[in-house]
Amino acid sequence: MISVADLIQENQVSGNYFGYETYVRGDLESGLLENRRGDRLIAVPTTLIKALYSGLEKETGQAAGLVLFNCGKWWGKNFYTRFNEEITDFYHAPLAEIDMGIFLAALKQCWTTHGWGQLEFDPTYQDRGFILIKTSRSAYSQQLSNQSRPSCFLEAGILTSFFSRLTGRELIAVQISCESMGADVNRFVLGISDRLHIVNSLIDQGLNHEAILSRLLEA
Repeated sequence: MISVADLIQENQVSGNYFGYETYVRGDLESGLLENRRGDRLIAVPTTLIKALYSGLEKETGQAAGLVLFNCGKWWGKNFYTRFNEEITDFYHAPLAEIDMGIFLAALKQCWTTHGWGQLEFDPTYQDRGFILIKTSRSAYSQQLSNQSRPSCFLEAGILTSFFSRLTGRELIAVQISCESMGADVNRFVLGISDRLHIVNSLIDQGLNHEAILSRLLEA
């Protein structure tokens, strides 16, 4: 089982299994997209993403964020299963035995190739029990602007489910900065739920990500 501490090691090596040119394959005549294993892929247009946000807000109101988060958890569960299968098949070894540098390089490239933007790990707070994950150029947050609260609920759900299954622990990813609010990147704090339950109240107080991190570390 991969430990939380192992996730932030910096001895990363380049990997290209998920490189776009070799991973994504398309047939112009049939209009089909597949990955290198032959699994079907789907392209999500911007208009659909915008309609998803507006439709959920209209139908569920304030619960739209929770709906997206739960959808992300379901998506993250399946994402982990597929990622695990592909990496295991490619390297002929269980995911837990894959070199951490190769794992991180593959995950970051996978995130980008699937059109979710850029992803990176910040190890600054690892010894305090938190992992800071940063994403940028999110296809979802870029469709929103002038938001008063972080809006990457879908990504938060994906990260929550993926890393809970990866580590064998019940973790949660809570967003503390968002591109839709004018931040430079989207920041998610990954950790145990009991230690992150105060984040929403801190966001309600209008604290920035640095102040929120400071409060979490003090607690």
